[in-house]
Amino acid sequence: MTERMLKFVSRERETPEKRAAEERRKDFDEIYARFADARAAEQAGRCSQCGVPFCQDHCPLGNDIPDWLRLVAEGRLEEAYAVSAATNNMPEVCGRICPQDRLCEGACVIEQSGHGTVTIGAVEQYITETAFEKGWVKPIRPDEERAQSVGIVGAGPAGLAAAEQLREQGFQVTVYDRYDRAGGLLVYGIPNFKLDKAVVARRVARLEEGGVAFALNFEVGRDAGLAELRARHDAILIATGVYKARELSCPGAGEAHVVAALDYLTASNRKGLGDAVADFDSGRLDADGKRVVVIGGGDTAMDCVRTAVRQGAASVRCLYRRDRANMPGSQREVAHAEEEGVVFEWLAGPKAVAARRVRAARMRLGAPDASGRSAPEEIPDGGFELEADLVVKALGFEPEDLPRLFGEPALAVTRRGTLKVDPATLETALPGVYAAGDIVRGASLVVWAIRDGRVAAAAIAERLGARATATPALVAAE
Repeated sequence: MTERMLKFVSRERETPEKRAAEERRKDFDEIYARFADARAAEQAGRCSQCGVPFCQDHCPLGNDIPDWLRLVAEGRLEEAYAVSAATNNMPEVCGRICPQDRLCEGACVIEQSGHGTVTIGAVEQYITETAFEKGWVKPIRPDEERAQSVGIVGAGPAGLAAAEQLREQGFQVTVYDRYDRAGGLLVYGIPNFKLDKAVVARRVARLEEGGVAFALNFEVGRDAGLAELRARHDAILIATGVYKARELSCPGAGEAHVVAALDYLTASNRKGLGDAVADFDSGRLDADGKRVVVIGGGDTAMDCVRTAVRQGAASVRCLYRRDRANMPGSQREVAHAEEEGVVFEWLAGPKAVAARRVRAARMRLGAPDASGRSAPEEIPDGGFELEADLVVKALGFEPEDLPRLFGEPALAVTRRGTLKVDPATLETALPGVYAAGDIVRGASLVVWAIRDGRVAAAAIAERLGARATATPALVAAE
């Protein structure tokens, strides 16, 4: 499994323009590599050490950003890595995919003063890549082995973070996942141009080498019920994420050329990993030469439009019912998509899908809805049509019915279908069963999943008698 992921190569279609762009990119990478130390030190040195660490306050993990920036500026990279890794199990992943513009960099004092943010994410990535290169990332070697075992359901960021924390304390850890590779959406949902799968494979390999066991192609409810897993282990952590796609509610939503975002992204990622993907090879989940319309405005929608561009789509449009200011996705991702030729149809919602086209309505923002956001309203006689050979619905995700799937009706859920947990420990209604990440929060960010995994691991360790302290998790209200 890990070896296959490490051999990942991009299989995007080549054109003369793409080859020329790739050569330019290689030239840039070579130049940057030669001056990476200086560039990182320059950016880190821009940190004002203001005494009011807004960047740290806006990081869900509470990363000690000012301190490791100072250490980088002073050339003390190994110490910078130690500080960075103390609060984050995957800094090189967060450095690549976190929406820093909405978090640490968006709160940078220098950015607020109009001088441009310190590139915190790029420096974070650089620190950890240097650490791997120099051998500073040490194998997991617990001081003592413990007899207690923990079963983790879900090999996404929350599950992997918890597995590392628990294994470092000597617990016997088994991670169960329904897919054939560990990593969850890091592998199958996030495109390779944002996160190379070898980066994820390297983390998984470190866990395996440290004694974490992975039971892949294992589905709870099919291969074993939750009750059976509870009998096998001293504690259970549920970190399944949320995978049920929200449906498009308009005539024609069931047309063959209307596909779910995760199906589309998974097919692209699997193809890149060398898998046989029938729906991609048949053209159903391949955007090559097609007029593509993506419906939605979150980060998943941005992943879809940018993937379609790389697959050689004839045109790519994004249909979103609110305006740009109210878009939930990263503004940085929107800017990248626009640079790549994606056309955004703001204040526009689908009315119907038919063969080769999407009929849409122009919208305006009205009074706030229950969430506090301005609710979109249709403008009479504002209809228009878009040509579409492939329509991707990227409307967000909801939790699956875990009590039914896991055969455990006592597993309490909120009105949104997420698991109910104690906000301090993340323990569910079942003693010794914890939950972390999107299955608690709803669809959220990788950095929040890592935080929850760490919080849950600390609570489990404390329950099982190890020395650990848990920090309260900011769990979404029911």
